[in-house]
Amino acid sequence: MNLALDIIVFIGFIAAVILVGLYKSKGERGSEDYFLAGRGLSWWLIGISLIAANISTEQFVGMSGSASGLSGLAIASYEWMAAIALVFVALFFLPHFLKCGIYTVPQFLEFRFDALSRTVMSLLMVVILVCVNITAVIYSGATVADTVFGHSADIPFEININVACIFIGVIAAVYVCAGGLKACAWADLLQGSALIIGGAIIAYFAFDAFGAKAVADIATTAPVSADTAASLANAGTLEKFFALNHDKLTMFMPADHPEVPWTALIIGLWIPNFYYWGLNQYIIQRTLGAKSLGEGQKGIMFAAGLKLIIPFIIVFPGIIAYNLFADDQRVQANLDEKIMTANAKTYSTLYFAMQDARKIPFDSAAAVKEFTFPAGEKGESKTIFTAKDVESLHKEYAALRDSGNISKVWFSYDSGWAKSNPQLKVLVDQWNKASKADPAFKKSFYGFKYDSAFGLLISKVLPDGFGLRGFIFAALLGAVVSSLAAMLNAASTIFTIDIYKKYIAPHTSDKGQVLVGRLSVVIFALIGCLVAPLLANPKLGGVFNFIQEFQGFLSPGILAVFLFGLFSKRAPRFAGAIGIVTSPIVYGLLLVFASNIAFLNRMAITFAASLLVMLFLTLFKPLKQDVVMPVNDKMDLTSPLSAKIAGACVLIVSGALYFIFSGLWF
Repeated sequence: MNLALDIIVFIGFIAAVILVGLYKSKGERGSEDYFLAGRGLSWWLIGISLIAANISTEQFVGMSGSASGLSGLAIASYEWMAAIALVFVALFFLPHFLKCGIYTVPQFLEFRFDALSRTVMSLLMVVILVCVNITAVIYSGATVADTVFGHSADIPFEININVACIFIGVIAAVYVCAGGLKACAWADLLQGSALIIGGAIIAYFAFDAFGAKAVADIATTAPVSADTAASLANAGTLEKFFALNHDKLTMFMPADHPEVPWTALIIGLWIPNFYYWGLNQYIIQRTLGAKSLGEGQKGIMFAAGLKLIIPFIIVFPGIIAYNLFADDQRVQANLDEKIMTANAKTYSTLYFAMQDARKIPFDSAAAVKEFTFPAGEKGESKTIFTAKDVESLHKEYAALRDSGNISKVWFSYDSGWAKSNPQLKVLVDQWNKASKADPAFKKSFYGFKYDSAFGLLISKVLPDGFGLRGFIFAALLGAVVSSLAAMLNAASTIFTIDIYKKYIAPHTSDKGQVLVGRLSVVIFALIGCLVAPLLANPKLGGVFNFIQEFQGFLSPGILAVFLFGLFSKRAPRFAGAIGIVTSPIVYGLLLVFASNIAFLNRMAITFAASLLVMLFLTLFKPLKQDVVMPVNDKMDLTSPLSAKIAGACVLIVSGALYFIFSGLWF
């Protein structure tokens, strides 16, 4: 890899982003300036800033990884349903928020419910922002850096996950401390544009590389017959792509799919989308800084339109990454091939039992023998599977094995998903025993590292000598900085306004609030840098799933409380805090006792539980009179017709995309 031009482009772009952000934010001194950009953001700046804050390495790495793995195009529902959710946020949520003149989302809860509701939400949001969102963005950015540059002979110093996490965290902390929200918004203008352009470039070269490959050299999760391969010998790139990935190009997965079952499209997936775009502080903070309701609504509709094209530059290349680099993803999963080889010999029983679908055909001589576990503590060998047993096991878990996600079998068993299979239980118990004796043994069963998909595309399909890797990696790092800046600014805003100013120092000055906000940014960034490397554990199932799984503790309850508070005028004030607390309790119980239910369906159940609790409390002790909300007289609350027309167009296009990729046509 020729890095000279890449490094020049990389440094130049990052420097430009930071300088533009800091220049545009100069003179901002008060708390409203620092936290809300002086409430002066225009629609086009809001729209691109929303996308830049949202689309980061957690999408490029996590979403392309999920597309490469079990979910395929179905993971695009996070984007296309987000576009729909944004329309409703603009028309129904934003008018209430801007009318109240709030700084933070938890403030709205105090106006509608009580101070306890605000405090509970504030504490939970700070914990989730710092321990989940911030750490995930740092880790996903570090993963790309490690995959692309970590093993390059052209770099004179070592780049690994730990080093990359610290580097990314420090840059982000310096950036947000100096500039506040306005710096973030203007920097986002460059970074958001670069991300979309960079994604389009990668998609182009990914399809180009796919088209140049022979059918026999393309990895697929569904078997390709000889007739199909022959018919595609002279096919065009798109025809070949749709024919070889037809099993992945559907938005509707089976009801028992572990990540995106079709049932989640009914309720479950709407919960994280409405929470994320309407109630998540680091996203909604951009719209709270709008000049007027009209500017905020037009900005959100602009972002919704951009969300519709994101899957074409992230999800489709992720699918191609598996087609082209399945073997590389397996190597990435096995961090030390020498350890893998040694353990494959030592623990031949377990190695063949779960890996022979790709190593040994069942009609070969090796598949006829009995599989025995090697000498245990007492020195005896024990037959645990015959060839017939293994064949039965393979059929039952064909979907997981064919996708290469062997780790799903092991780790989901621990949470109860596969306990109904006695044969698998014997195998897993033996495997656990072996891995306790030799911890390195587990590394040989991680299957594919799907999160490496995007990094492999950057390092393998982009041509040398044009500075493209430098530009795209700069855009990615800029996106990390942008998202981290948004998250750090949001976490510091909530901590400063909802916790510090309210309970610790109520009379602190504007300058004091800004100082506390900046100090909290440093502390939160440090925590993120320390925790982020822990996300490399394959047991978490990938960074995208990690984010969504842990959001499940918080988002269903908060969404339920806000919706109930907005549409029920008689919900008692104390119901807010109880509705929020219900969420982590119910979700945690489901996670422990019903982990076989997909997490999106668990979120739907949790959402319903919070609503039922609030309904019961309202019936038991309703308010005697409606709550009177404060009004911000300085805000123009006129809703323009152009925003409503744009919203209608987004809804029509979203429906068309679901119809096209319903799985009925290919």
